[in-house]
Amino acid sequence: MHSSARIDSYNLFGETAELADVLHVETIRARSELHDWELRPHRHARLHQLLVLTSGGGEADLDGNRPNLAPPCLINVPRGVVHGFRFGNGTGGWVITLTSDLLDQNLAPGEGIRAPLDLPAVLPLPEGMQDLAERLFHEYRAKAFGRAQMLRGLALSLTALAARAAAAGQEPSVQSQTGTLFARFEALVERDFRLRRPLADYADELAVSATHLNRIAHQATGQPASALVGARVLREARRLLIYTNMTAAQIGYELGFNDPAHFSRVFAKGTGMPPRKFRQQLAGSG
Repeated sequence: MHSSARIDSYNLFGETAELADVLHVETIRARSELHDWELRPHRHARLHQLLVLTSGGGEADLDGNRPNLAPPCLINVPRGVVHGFRFGNGTGGWVITLTSDLLDQNLAPGEGIRAPLDLPAVLPLPEGMQDLAERLFHEYRAKAFGRAQMLRGLALSLTALAARAAAAGQEPSVQSQTGTLFARFEALVERDFRLRRPLADYADELAVSATHLNRIAHQATGQPASALVGARVLREARRLLIYTNMTAAQIGYELGFNDPAHFSRVFAKGTGMPPRKFRQQLAGSG
């Protein structure tokens, strides 16, 4: 695979516009054939992808690890993970792309489902997942009555199967840590992310040191605990900018910032553009 000093960050493969739907489904052929069956390393800041390979094969690049792809298999690509693929010509299957908003709504904190999904992996294809992916693909294209509800339901079933497969492939010690302490941390973040609590407060409530909490978070997601808190704040800020008429200043106050300018700087650092430009770009893209 090609190497590059700069890793591009896309919403979808090579696209910078916001994902218009709660999810996106397409065949592996549809996108890969346009790029000679090779997708260079890149990442998605706000999208989670599940690739269901049914035939063919190739090689993945997941944060520098390069596993071979031997169908039938499932590739789990969490948001923020650098990934690329070289598929054999004619490789069959689907790419299911889920927005952070959809995952936040469907995966309740404390259930332990998100933690195994936050680790990139190539896994044996779970029983029933091929049928689910095919049905999701047809629902996505059909535009039938009740489409949104069907898509959300099928996506939730798909993520649950993926989480089960990912958890089964992890070391028992990792499962234990992510299933208890990390799940409690997730629940606290969901409860208090608007309060701008320092990480030490979360650690005190969990009766661990901040260092240990960071270690657990990194084992579960590859990121420090503070980054997960910040990411949750940014996801909520994006949601409010997209789905409400609140001003950037009002959103900043809603999320616990005392200074709207400080909120604007934090948002720009996390997303690459200030809130006003983010909203203008979203409006311009339709």
